[in-house]
Amino acid sequence: MPVLINEDIDELLKKTSRSFYPTLKYLPKKVRGQIGLLYLLARVADTIADSKHGETKVLLEFINNYNNVAQGRNPDLPEFTELANIQDNPNEAELLQNVQPIIAALQEYDEADRKRMLDCLETIVSGQILDLERFGPAKEGGRISSLNDDNEMDDYTFRVAGCVGVFWTKMTLAHLIKMDGNKQDVFFEKGIRFGKALQMINILRDIPEDLRFGRCYIPEQELNAFNLKPEDLLDPTNIDRFRPLYDRYLDMTNEHLSEAVDYIKMIPETQFRLKASCMLPVLIGQRTVTLLREGNILDSADRIKVTRDEIKSYARKLLLALLIPGGVKRLLEKNKDKLK
Repeated sequence: MPVLINEDIDELLKKTSRSFYPTLKYLPKKVRGQIGLLYLLARVADTIADSKHGETKVLLEFINNYNNVAQGRNPDLPEFTELANIQDNPNEAELLQNVQPIIAALQEYDEADRKRMLDCLETIVSGQILDLERFGPAKEGGRISSLNDDNEMDDYTFRVAGCVGVFWTKMTLAHLIKMDGNKQDVFFEKGIRFGKALQMINILRDIPEDLRFGRCYIPEQELNAFNLKPEDLLDPTNIDRFRPLYDRYLDMTNEHLSEAVDYIKMIPETQFRLKASCMLPVLIGQRTVTLLREGNILDSADRIKVTRDEIKSYARKLLLALLIPGGVKRLLEKNKDKLK
């Protein structure tokens, strides 16, 4: 696979994205670099926000300063050595040590593409700032705070992922396909649902880890309706009480994934690489939802995730589908049936 921008940044992508990087190899070259770079820009912000620093004010200063430099509002990048040194994941530490070349890579693209990337980053950062203000920094053993209601959950999923669907759609329409205005509106809406689906999966898969650091993304209002508190989700034996609410959110996620499949169906057959790149996260997402339904998500000892071997299997199916006339379309229809 050709490097996205340069070998160093491509290597950072490989190290920091277990499931997203395979998607990139299917993307058409006209948008591959921009989408890969946005991922890294967003991942830097995410790593800052999730740093176990202990001081909300400090993390807010870091993330705001980083975003201001990326947006061109401030020339002085903060010193990330302190944050890099406290990262548990060495790949995330390396990411923070390479913020300058990541931002500099924006200059490889024209003004219109830079604006698309930076508009999306601005929205993502706004969601992470809300997260820090709502929950404070990740800290083990502290008080657990939660979102208030489903509206807050929906707003959060848009800010950190739905907006990526908007960006992806803008890139697609700018570089790959044409649509009339009414069809574009539908395409954008389904793209937003696509992004929300992937973030809902993150929320529903990472409940034990988030709780450990004082964060509950399951809204308090909905938990109360089932006589539950955020702290109750620390006890795996409460799964039967939690299951009806959890299943409702899994159903919502499947509805989002169904819209994602419709999004892919709107892409012309001639753009088979673009279709394939969109299909891989849908296949992984659908499999993840199935696993979440079968397991006890409240049991932190039973980490639920799609394995590397399964991801490779899906990648092989997509490669085969690309080689067979109509193969991507048939795979798409098969996956649509699974979401019903």
